[in-house]
Amino acid sequence: MAKLDVTNPGTLETFDEVELVSWHQINSWLEEMDQLHAKRAALPTYERIAILNKTAGLMRDRADELAMLIAREGGKPLGDSIIEVDRAINGVELAVHELHGLSGSEIPMDLSSSGAGRMAFTYREPIGPVVAVSAFNHPLNLIVHQVAPALATGCPVLVKPADDTPLSAKAFVEMLHEAGLPEKWCRFALCDLADAEKMVTDPRTAFLTFIGSARVGWMLCSKLAPGTRCALEHGGAAPVILDSGIDVSAALPPLLRGGYYHSGQVCVSVQRIFAPSADAERFAEQLAEGASNLVVGDATKMETVCGPLIRPREIDRVEAWVKEDTAGKIITGGKRISQSFYEPTVVLNPDPQSKLSTQEIFGPVICVYSYDKLDEAIAQANSLPFSFQAAVFTERLKFATRCIRQLEAAAVMVNDHSAFRVDWMPFAGRKMSGYGTGGIRYTMLDMTEEKMAVLNMPDDSDV
Repeated sequence: MAKLDVTNPGTLETFDEVELVSWHQINSWLEEMDQLHAKRAALPTYERIAILNKTAGLMRDRADELAMLIAREGGKPLGDSIIEVDRAINGVELAVHELHGLSGSEIPMDLSSSGAGRMAFTYREPIGPVVAVSAFNHPLNLIVHQVAPALATGCPVLVKPADDTPLSAKAFVEMLHEAGLPEKWCRFALCDLADAEKMVTDPRTAFLTFIGSARVGWMLCSKLAPGTRCALEHGGAAPVILDSGIDVSAALPPLLRGGYYHSGQVCVSVQRIFAPSADAERFAEQLAEGASNLVVGDATKMETVCGPLIRPREIDRVEAWVKEDTAGKIITGGKRISQSFYEPTVVLNPDPQSKLSTQEIFGPVICVYSYDKLDEAIAQANSLPFSFQAAVFTERLKFATRCIRQLEAAAVMVNDHSAFRVDWMPFAGRKMSGYGTGGIRYTMLDMTEEKMAVLNMPDDSDV
């Protein structure tokens, strides 16, 4: 049986291995899942609730172990890994909570004579087998957001984690089984890319939930079997617009957090900050001062703020992009520390056509741009084929509302960084950044279908 090595991205040392699943096994699991759905063999809702609640309890009991696992396999600093585990536990509990409101409605039928004598109602039923393909940067919480809604709604699910970070997902699936979930309802399906594509595009797959690169996600979407539904969550190049006269001391901490959290390996990470021309250089210097004081290093240490990038080739890429841009001024950083670490970097006024300005950096680099008119900043912010979350810092309501209305984004944060999120809010990429809406409740709606029953009732006057 082929195996995949699991490597600590900070030390580049292999510390575990996981067996890959063959297509023969995946094929049999898909058939099993298809039969579960065809026979409407759903676990009763109360059993699903009990299993998910017990799973959350197991996760809470092993929270320290899970956090260290995230830090070791994914390079997320331990403090942030602890937060991720807490969010994942809350996500499982939220799926249970949302079941209470996952219902249909009565449809009035006698609004016209043709509907008279009838009554109708809708209810929601599971869509069918789900394939969950996930990313490395939140290896536990992303899986929870894909798998907990499927199980809560009664959909069997195959779990394909990122090759770099399979252990967190594997641990979660094992805890579901320990909590009483029959194995046939959730399988850990780490496999090679060819088999993953076959699994995703198989006609027995009713729903694909994909978190990862836009190139791969849209390619898979184009190959889905007719009738397969999907949700895609990709990256962005989040813009932040600063108004003149803001309290910079209040804006800097959230911007540093939003830009360098997990070393910028976040789909809504602060990447492009637009500042008034009179303030831009001074602001970039203040941002750089904060960035240069961030602790970079071992992700398993609580004091670390910026851990490693996930692979050495990502260091090579970020380094090349920064070097390629000759128009911008590097205020701080701009160099690799090692094969695993890159300095937190601030670049002032890079070329608007450079890769730093037009592609998702997914590394610890923030670009600051000068603007003279707000229209110019908004136009540049909206100029890319990506659109996810954005932010604006201002004390003026009119400035804020103009940005909210004109920025192309699924969400605009006011006086907070673009990476802000709570797990019950809608979370969606627009344009190339995604398709569908994430968030526990919204995913549960995607993984269920509304069915209507219309009853032609006889005249009951003689009863």
